[in-house]
Amino acid sequence: MVEMVHGQVWTTKEFFVLPNEYIYWAIQIVMYPFMTGLVAGAFVLSSLYHVFKIEQLKEIARFALVFSFALLPVAMMPLMLHLMQPFRGIEVLMTPHFTSAIAAFGIVFLTYASIVASEIWFIYRKHLVEVVLELRKKQDKTFGQTLRLCLFSVLTLGAMDISEKALERDHKAIGVLAGVGIPVACFLHGYAGFIFGSVKANALWMTPLMPVIFIMSAVVSGIALCILVYTITMEIRKFLVKRKREYVRGGPTPEEIKGVEVNEVKLTAKYLLLFMVFAISLELLDVIFRGYTAVKSWDILRQVIYGRDFANIFIFQYGVGNLLPFVLLLLPGLTVRRAVLATILVLFGVFMMRWNVVIGGQAFSLTLSGFMHYHMPIIPHSLEEYKEGLFGALTVAATPFVIFFFLNKLFPVFMKDEEAAAPHRA
Repeated sequence: MVEMVHGQVWTTKEFFVLPNEYIYWAIQIVMYPFMTGLVAGAFVLSSLYHVFKIEQLKEIARFALVFSFALLPVAMMPLMLHLMQPFRGIEVLMTPHFTSAIAAFGIVFLTYASIVASEIWFIYRKHLVEVVLELRKKQDKTFGQTLRLCLFSVLTLGAMDISEKALERDHKAIGVLAGVGIPVACFLHGYAGFIFGSVKANALWMTPLMPVIFIMSAVVSGIALCILVYTITMEIRKFLVKRKREYVRGGPTPEEIKGVEVNEVKLTAKYLLLFMVFAISLELLDVIFRGYTAVKSWDILRQVIYGRDFANIFIFQYGVGNLLPFVLLLLPGLTVRRAVLATILVLFGVFMMRWNVVIGGQAFSLTLSGFMHYHMPIIPHSLEEYKEGLFGALTVAATPFVIFFFLNKLFPVFMKDEEAAAPHRA
């Protein structure tokens, strides 16, 4: 029995293609920059409040920070699924160095993870201490309460001082960490673009604009996902309040929740529009620059961009994923429903951008005389087809929501300012 080469299952060839050429980087390498972009974008959104003191974003800022932390472990997940020997992936974190772009990922990833974890700890330290003190007062604790006391005691790291002076130091630390975290978050995703932009053998990827394009589209996708998930979460809260009648006991009413939701979504949509302008401008500038310079590889690039991938690039990415949501957000009288539709289209557009870069960049042969087509496995018949197919991508996409569900149990994202350490005072 002849063993199949990685990529042979989902690759078809046309015209003159080298025998050892296949679509090696499949859907998981599309998901990799897409998920890391969501991490960076969500953190940038939270920093708009923590650093720039935009008061109207205080509700969604805390939400975005915790959600960014939930997305963080998933940034490595596509690479682990893509590797033929996934246990070797830990070497990136255990032996980080700057001799290659992917090796530097260990330093950047660990630095960013430390910053986000520290910022969350400072924000929720008062909440953690209060939970510990409350549980310690109870005489007859259940097993669940005892376990919760142990967990929260560990999370406090022994810092039990919640005096006004101590909380003020927490506020300053949050501002510093958020400020330092912005360039680190951008570098976290910018280096993913650097990996593609530095591949000299590929004419579509070799451009100095690639890291900048990746950073801007990352911020766009992160903000869009936060708006979408925040809106869904607020709708669930309204439903639970109506069902349980919690507002009778002093909790927020459905009207109050709706008011906060509308204000946060409308303001955040303005920043989404701003970053969309930068992202779209850079992407169009790259296409125009390639056409104007018309280097040796432009003939086959033109066939890919304006021919074989015309629908993916100009209809799905620019039309459905950029122009349509841009118009929806720009029209006056923005509603939550229209914002949700726009954010879904924005996420689709960013995903198509990643698809066109990764898959489109491998569509033409190094001979510049042949093409390859990628057929994503839908029904997996082996572990490899599962990892590099539709269900593997859906597994990666669903994982951060599961992590966020459990993180919210430890760090409630909808706390009042007096219950958590707010990052600034008037």
